[in-house]
Amino acid sequence: MSCKLLLSAVGRRRLHKGFAVCGKAFLSSGSPKVCIVGSGPAGFYTAQHLLKAHQNVQVDVYERLPVPFGLVRFGVAPDHPEVKNVINTFTQTAKHPRCSFYGNVNVGEDVSVDELQEAYHAIVLSYGAEGNRSVGVPGEDLPGVYSAKDFVGWYNGLPSCQELRPDLSCETAVILGQGNVALDVARILLSPLDALKKTDITQPALEALAQSRVCRVLIVGRRGPMQVASTIKVYLPRPRKRLTELMLKTALEMPTEKEQERRKKASRIWGFRFFRSPVEILAEPGCNRVAGVRLAVNKLEGSGEKAQAVLTGEVEDVPCGLVISSIGYRSLPIDPTVPFDSRRAIVPNSMGRVHNAAGLYCSGWLKTGPTGVIATTMNSSFDTARSLLEDVESGKLDVSSAKPGSHMISSLLEKRGVKPVTFSDWEKIDDLETRRGEVSGKPREKILTVAAMLKVAQT
Repeated sequence: MSCKLLLSAVGRRRLHKGFAVCGKAFLSSGSPKVCIVGSGPAGFYTAQHLLKAHQNVQVDVYERLPVPFGLVRFGVAPDHPEVKNVINTFTQTAKHPRCSFYGNVNVGEDVSVDELQEAYHAIVLSYGAEGNRSVGVPGEDLPGVYSAKDFVGWYNGLPSCQELRPDLSCETAVILGQGNVALDVARILLSPLDALKKTDITQPALEALAQSRVCRVLIVGRRGPMQVASTIKVYLPRPRKRLTELMLKTALEMPTEKEQERRKKASRIWGFRFFRSPVEILAEPGCNRVAGVRLAVNKLEGSGEKAQAVLTGEVEDVPCGLVISSIGYRSLPIDPTVPFDSRRAIVPNSMGRVHNAAGLYCSGWLKTGPTGVIATTMNSSFDTARSLLEDVESGKLDVSSAKPGSHMISSLLEKRGVKPVTFSDWEKIDDLETRRGEVSGKPREKILTVAAMLKVAQT
């Protein structure tokens, strides 16, 4: 289902002094001031729903980086520009007269959650999952081993990943994990350079890929093809689902004689390696860098989604010079005052209401864990917005007294020497990136450091 259809299903009928949302009218209840922490899909979808559903709500969105849009900018593969079209919707939300954007504000450092709670009636934490899940095997810290999160951030222009400079001088790469991100990484490693030149991939990444010797990619997973197919069915949007199902079909079918001959001549190849779990990253003898991966051979017990991978006792070694771990993202705690479940790496909540923390809510991956695609996040964020508005309407969230909102926070930030980036400032960055891209036939050429972003924003 498209985002447009999903949005229309929410309902947009205006009522006397309120809006109808899923059959409920949220009448005017003072002027709730809501702060959203994080400007990725979860943050913007939460803001969008609040603004549509309540005629007096004021929403301020705070973002650590000078630029908005989170994983849409820094996580979506460059060769899938259609997924980034949702930025147009987020831009409309950011320009809403009752919405303000404050970039370059690091909540938890520049301003505390306690201070935000003093300034706003409600806080929605939507800052996503910036950490990596550890593989937990010997050798994972060897040079030549990278997390998919960092690798994706590198080719997508995330400032914190620009020092990565991955070594692509080997012929074989192994990707641990068979999810959405793993397939993106494999595609970027093997895509023809001419195709990537037309995307918004960063210039340093493009130059590195031009020199890459990687010509074989193995995508390793602990379970089997049926479980991968099930994940595709549940989580991928239709166009990518068809592409990935085709990849899976190609990988599983016995190739014809003609196809076998064609593959022998192919300059770049890839494949799935099912029923395998990493037990060690192997080092090159006498040299401190990756030389291979030791994989345990699994068998499945049970069926369908409940099937469990069980070790058989067999192991095999796969020589490679590059290992990319793509076993998932992980949310991190933002402030000692905010409840956090370290085992599940989420903020404990019920329908977005943070446990034992009145006026505190969460949405997106921080709420659910890092699963699903943008449409999944949209629905989850709408649910959080509905919970917040129900609390306003029931009186559980007291909005009767006035709150200072951004006036108080702006004053604190000024005293602390922090200069927020407004959405108009972001548009200066956007304009420059777009003009730079036009020179080389790309949608944009991203600015790669926070300092350079701020220089453009503040001129």
